[in-house]
Amino acid sequence: MPKATAIWLVENTGLSFRQISVFCGLHELEIQGIADGEVAVGMRGYNPIDNNQLTKEEIERCENDLNADLVLIKSSVIEELPPRKKDTKYTPLSLRQEKPFAILWLIKRYPTELSSSQIAKLTGSTKNTVDAIRNGTYREAVLETKSPMDVGLCTYKDLEKTLNRKRSSKLN
Repeated sequence: MPKATAIWLVENTGLSFRQISVFCGLHELEIQGIADGEVAVGMRGYNPIDNNQLTKEEIERCENDLNADLVLIKSSVIEELPPRKKDTKYTPLSLRQEKPFAILWLIKRYPTELSSSQIAKLTGSTKNTVDAIRNGTYREAVLETKSPMDVGLCTYKDLEKTLNRKRSSKLN
C-alpha cells in the first residue's frame, strides 16, 4: 500500500518528495519516478484521508511547512483493547503423534497426583483423549510410554509446578 498512498499524495497534494518518501517509507527517487509516470504505471492511488491514516489538516500543515513530516493518525480503539491472553502452544505435526505416549507415561507415573485436565494441559491434548487413554478406550492401542519432557511437549519445570500445586492444595 505505500506506493498506492504515495501515488495519491503526489497527485492530490503539494507535499515535497522528501515528505512523501518519509511517510510512505519509499526512496525519494521512487517518489520522483511516480511523479514522472515511470514507476507504478497503471496503479491506482490509495486515499489516506478516507482510510483514516491522515487528516486534511495534517496534509495542509505539512504543505505549509516543507520541513515538517506527516504524522499517522493514532487509533484510540487499538489502545483500549485488553492485552491478549497467552495462546495455546502450537505442537508440530511430528510431535502430535507422540501425545498419546506422553499421556500414558504421565498416567502410569502419577495415577492419583494428576487429574485428566492437568495432563491435558501439560501435553496440549484434550481431557477426552486423556480419559480415553486412561480407560483403555482410545482409538489406537497405546503400547509404549514416552516422557513428555523428552519428547518436548512440556518441561520438567511445568510438570514440577503442576505436581507442587496439587500437593500444596492437599495440605491446605
